[in-house]
Amino acid sequence: MSGINKVILVGHLGKDPEIRYLEGNVSVASFPLATSESFNKDGRKVEQTEWHNIVMWRGLADVAAKYLTKGRLVYIEGRLRTRTYEDKEGIRRYTTEVVAENFTLLGRKSDFEPPAQAPASTADKAVENKEQQVDFKELDDDNDGLPF
Repeated sequence: MSGINKVILVGHLGKDPEIRYLEGNVSVASFPLATSESFNKDGRKVEQTEWHNIVMWRGLADVAAKYLTKGRLVYIEGRLRTRTYEDKEGIRRYTTEVVAENFTLLGRKSDFEPPAQAPASTADKAVENKEQQVDFKELDDDNDGLPF
């Protein structure tokens, strides 16, 4: 039986995605993602934040560069990858990253639209504040690199 390497994270972007292009115009986006959990310790609330290095490739990277910004809440699915590299002093270093396979923007509908005039009715306000999700996935079927 083979192993399973699956990561699911919901967190906030620590900064805007950094996009770069490799040989063959292959795009790569990377950014830190913060996940937090709260617990009680000695009667007081303590919050612990973990930082994750996220990497997205090709079409998914292009979509991330377009839609993701610092502070945005996002759901990410992917897999863990540890790689080695040499730093400027020639010392071998290791880093563990989450290679994203898809992501979903989380938040209210108004988080995805430019500011508009106040809604005319209570019904409009309910629609504006409704939770909204936008899904993006990496597809390899047609080799165009686009996630949709």
